[in-house]
Amino acid sequence: MTDPQPNHSSTDSDALLRRQARKRVEMKMGFLVHLTVFVLVNGGLFLLNALGLGHGRWHTFPLWGWGLGLAIHGVVTLVTLQGQGLRQRMLEKEMELLRRQR
Repeated sequence: MTDPQPNHSSTDSDALLRRQARKRVEMKMGFLVHLTVFVLVNGGLFLLNALGLGHGRWHTFPLWGWGLGLAIHGVVTLVTLQGQGLRQRMLEKEMELLRRQR
């Protein structure tokens, strides 16, 4: 009697899920690192400005410019992660419609 063949589809499915999960975690971590560096650097610039280094409120220029970039990064990350679920729901809905048309 021979041993049954291992279930490769389950292993392949797990590997695909792991790659997708890793990509999603990398996107989230990328944004969190960007946010952390933003807070630390701009906090430091604020302190330098508060100590009287330079004239006026110069620390706001990098804050607004970099803040815009951070906001764009956040929106892209959110839309990408939420968009994956939206595509999946749309695909499932279309498949159900096609099944009913048979």
